[in-house]
Amino acid sequence: MSIKPLADRVLVKPAAAEEKTIGGIIIPDSAKEKPLRGEVIATGNGTKDEEMVLQSGDQVLYGKYAGTEIEWEGTQFLIMRQSDVLAII
Repeated sequence: MSIKPLADRVLVKPAAAEEKTIGGIIIPDSAKEKPLRGEVIATGNGTKDEEMVLQSGDQVLYGKYAGTEIEWEGTQFLIMRQSDVLAII
């Protein structure tokens, strides 16, 4: 991975949105809810005030509006502050 987050930021690959059907009707991609969990791909070094506790490979939960969406080599990622992560699962 050639993206290296700085300071207290982490790079997260969101989990795939679950396919849902309601009574035989398939919900289109545009109406699906954004996944709220993903895998940490890369981490920064932390700051002098906040130590980095997340590691690459951690499965995490994050807030609905957390992070900034980026696309790198055809793959969607989120870059967010460590404090936007709610839990490690």
